[in-house]
Amino acid sequence: MGSVHLSYLLLFLTAVSVVLAVSSPDGSSDSHWLLRIKSKLVDPYGVLESWSAGTSICTWNGVACSDDKSHIVSLNLSASGLEGPISPEFAHLTSLRVIDLSDNFLNGTIPPALGELHNLEELLLFSNLLTGEIPLEIGRLRKLQVLRIGANMLTGQVVPQIGNLSELRVLAVAYCQFSGKIPNEIGNLKQLINLDLQQNSLSGPIPEAIGGCKNLQNFAASNNKIGGKIPFSIGQLESLEILNLANNSFSGSIPVELSHLSNLKYLNLFGNELEGEIPFELNQLVRLETVDLSNNNLSGTISLLNTQLVNLQTLSLSGNFLTGSIPSNFCLRDSSLSLIILADNKLSGNFPLELLNCTSIRQLDLSSNSFGGMLPRGLDRLESLTDLLLNNNSFTGIIPPEIGNLTNLEDLYLFHNMITGGIPVEIGKLQRLRELYLYENQLSGSIPRELTNCSSLTRVDFFGNQFSGSIPDAIGRLKNLVILQLRQNELSGPIPSSLGYCRKLQKLALADNKLSGSLPPTFRFLSELDLITLYNNSLEGPLPESLSLLKNLSKVNFSHNKFSGSISPLAGSNSLTALDLTNNSFSGPIPSELALSKNLTRLRLANNFFTGELPSEFGQLEDLRFLDISFNNLTGDLAPSLAGLKNLGHFLLSSNEFSGEIPTWLGGIEGLGELDLSFNNFTGTVPAELGNFPKLLKLSLSYNRLSGVIPPELGNLTSLNVLNLQRNNLSGPIPSTLQKCQKLYELRLSENNLTGSIPYEIGSLSELQVILDLSKNHLSGEIPSSLGNLVKLERLNLSFNQLQGKVPPSLGRLSSLHRLNLSYNHLQGQIPSTFSGFPLSSFMGNNHNLCGSPLLSCSELKGHERIWQLSKASVVGITVAIVFTATVICMVLLYIMLRIWCNWRKVTISCSETSGFESKSREGENWVYGEEIKSGQYWNKTSPVSSKEKQISKGTCMFHLSVSSSDSTEKPLV
Repeated sequence: MGSVHLSYLLLFLTAVSVVLAVSSPDGSSDSHWLLRIKSKLVDPYGVLESWSAGTSICTWNGVACSDDKSHIVSLNLSASGLEGPISPEFAHLTSLRVIDLSDNFLNGTIPPALGELHNLEELLLFSNLLTGEIPLEIGRLRKLQVLRIGANMLTGQVVPQIGNLSELRVLAVAYCQFSGKIPNEIGNLKQLINLDLQQNSLSGPIPEAIGGCKNLQNFAASNNKIGGKIPFSIGQLESLEILNLANNSFSGSIPVELSHLSNLKYLNLFGNELEGEIPFELNQLVRLETVDLSNNNLSGTISLLNTQLVNLQTLSLSGNFLTGSIPSNFCLRDSSLSLIILADNKLSGNFPLELLNCTSIRQLDLSSNSFGGMLPRGLDRLESLTDLLLNNNSFTGIIPPEIGNLTNLEDLYLFHNMITGGIPVEIGKLQRLRELYLYENQLSGSIPRELTNCSSLTRVDFFGNQFSGSIPDAIGRLKNLVILQLRQNELSGPIPSSLGYCRKLQKLALADNKLSGSLPPTFRFLSELDLITLYNNSLEGPLPESLSLLKNLSKVNFSHNKFSGSISPLAGSNSLTALDLTNNSFSGPIPSELALSKNLTRLRLANNFFTGELPSEFGQLEDLRFLDISFNNLTGDLAPSLAGLKNLGHFLLSSNEFSGEIPTWLGGIEGLGELDLSFNNFTGTVPAELGNFPKLLKLSLSYNRLSGVIPPELGNLTSLNVLNLQRNNLSGPIPSTLQKCQKLYELRLSENNLTGSIPYEIGSLSELQVILDLSKNHLSGEIPSSLGNLVKLERLNLSFNQLQGKVPPSLGRLSSLHRLNLSYNHLQGQIPSTFSGFPLSSFMGNNHNLCGSPLLSCSELKGHERIWQLSKASVVGITVAIVFTATVICMVLLYIMLRIWCNWRKVTISCSETSGFESKSREGENWVYGEEIKSGQYWNKTSPVSSKEKQISKGTCMFHLSVSSSDSTEKPLV
């Protein structure tokens, strides 16, 4: 009995000695070092609570001991939420074979002291926050089989010392920031099975030495900057099953040697610069399941055949320059090919009927090629099809009704083709259909009601077709609809009220149609609506008040309709970023509540009937970049608070009734690119502060009542394209500083009171193209010859000024000019011959001093001047002769009359003795004759006259009319 007790005692002492050997606090036991390591870690989840000096180390969480309990051989604390550095004191745990600290929040560097762990076989530090470089001492871990340190922030190079790890099977350094070349020493790793270098910044070529990794099965180096040619030595890796070199800079051709990789299942060369043809020899890789050669520069025809690659499931050749069509022997009837992506090539011909043999296809993408012809009616043979992408081709004909038999179809992309006809009603059988894109075709007819049976639809896009009729009343059955795009068709009638029951709708585009009626009140249910565009329709009536409930609205465009009333219902969304209500009949004040939409960047309210002032609260819209309220009836001054619009790029207020002075605070909006205050009642001067806009492209202040001079500071607007100051009361000279506006292509200063000469510097504005209009001012001096440098100018108007001198011959170089007006000045001399094609009105009003076509030639003008000079001399001579002759005649007549008077006196005396009858008869004759030469009162008598008197009257009337033109308006006798 005593011996039994003794044996138990010995066993107990042995156990205690083992425990003491492992956990004694003498500074040399594993427990001591683990507790020191614990002290440097943050343990938010209490994973290390069991680590206590009073317990056996072999019971501690994550710790595994050797069989004799004398040392720890494995430490697994992965995904424990630990924070802090990796302690160098791990070096004292010399028996460790496995360290797994992956998926934590460890920081700092990988301690070089880990190189002392000569028994270490697995080191897993991936998915932490480690920084720094790989320590060179890592090469001393001769027994290491697994090194996984990826998904950290490690930098530097993949050190050559890794080539010393002759037992290494797994090297995973992906998702870090490593740079430099892949070391040649990688070829020393004869036992390597998995090499994962992807998602770094490695460069240079893959070393030919890679061929030494005879056991390599997985080689992934995608998403780096590796270049050069793919080394032929990769063809020696006969065990290779996965080769992923995607998204690098490989060039040259695909090595034929890859056909030696008889075990290869996955080949991904996506996103490189490979060129040439696809080697036909790759068809020998009968175990291939996935091939992705997309986004390269490959050319030639498709040479990969499913008839030989019998295990092929995925083939992606998109984004190349492949030509021809699908080979006739491409597909096996019993193949397992499920995904074919041939998009973005130059493939042509009709729809490849060979593909209909691949009945296992689930995804078929032939988009962005040059396929044409009609879609085959046998498409329903692809009964497993879930995704059919035929967009961006030249397919014609109709959508075959058999498409309704593809009951597994989820995505149908037929957009940007030339498909005609209507949507077959059979489409209503596609209960799994989620996305239907038919936009930019020539489809017509009505949208079938059967479409609303596709209850899984989330996206419908029919943009740019010729659909007519109304939107189906049952559209509200599409409860999962997120996007409805029906823009640019010929749809008419009202918006169905059931649309409000598509409660998941986020984007609604019904613009560019012929819709009428008012907005249905059911729109209040579209609480997730983000975008709504209804522009270019005939919708009318006031906006429903319930629109204020749509708090997620960010983009709204109701422009070019007939809406009326207030816009207050649209002022309720705090998410609003763009609102366009241009060309409607909205009235009343602009609601200040719009300022609550702090994210508003674009606000267009032009061409309405808004009244009142521009709300001062708009100054709170710090992100507003585009404000257009032109063509309304707004009044008042611009409030100082609007100076808060610091990011405004377009400020358009034209055609209103704003008054007061143009505020100087506008100069503080440095990013302004367009300022249009034209057609208002602004007074005062043009503020010099308007010269503070380095990005301003257009400045229009025309048709106001501005006075004073044009500030020379406008010359600081070096980006300006358009300057329009016409129809004001501006005075003074044109500032020569405008020469600094070298990007001007339109300059209008007409209808002002500008004086002085045209600055010579204007001729340096070489980009001036649209117009130079300085008409209707008081400009004087000569036309500067420098204007001949404006060779791009299309219209030049200098009319109605006081310009003088000759038209500079240099203007003849203006070959782009198609409108010219130099009229009503004081110009003279020869018109350049190149102006002969302009009308006479271009030069009239210059006091006959201009010559040349279309006016008189200069030689004819001189001839006329000589004739005019001779005529004046002749007139003087003739005048003198007439006066002299008239004097002589008068003297002769006076002499004759005196002689007659003397004779008459003699006859009177001699006739005093004749009978009374004769005397009476002569008196009668004298009476009649005397009346004849009177002023015409006689012919106004209305009393009857004898026939004799009529004869006399008739004769004397004719005489009288010929003598006295003043009586030509008398009434004739009746």
